[in-house]
Amino acid sequence: MVRALVLLLAQLAGTPIVSETVETGEHRPVDLQTFECRDITRSTVLQRVCYDRAQQDLLVANNGAYERYCGVTADTVERLLGAPSMGQFFNRNIRREATSGRYACRTREPVQRS
Repeated sequence: MVRALVLLLAQLAGTPIVSETVETGEHRPVDLQTFECRDITRSTVLQRVCYDRAQQDLLVANNGAYERYCGVTADTVERLLGAPSMGQFFNRNIRREATSGRYACRTREPVQRS
């Protein structure tokens, strides 16, 4: 038994740690290394919520697809996670259609020089 445990620990120690990457609806990969993710079991709308507090980036899995929202405060995420109905809170306060794109992520395009 001890030998099997030692072998398992040795295998785990030799396995490289790879952070998870997800693809958003814009077909852009996002590395979740800096995100804190929570699987959601009490909502029929949201399956997973990932938040990067430093960047104020929110990733939400809805029907198996991830959408990214930028500039979302930690307070807003805490209210989302504590809401009686997470789906209603998300739909009213975060979803792009309800907020007129308030949390849309701006892409930085390279500057083209003439």
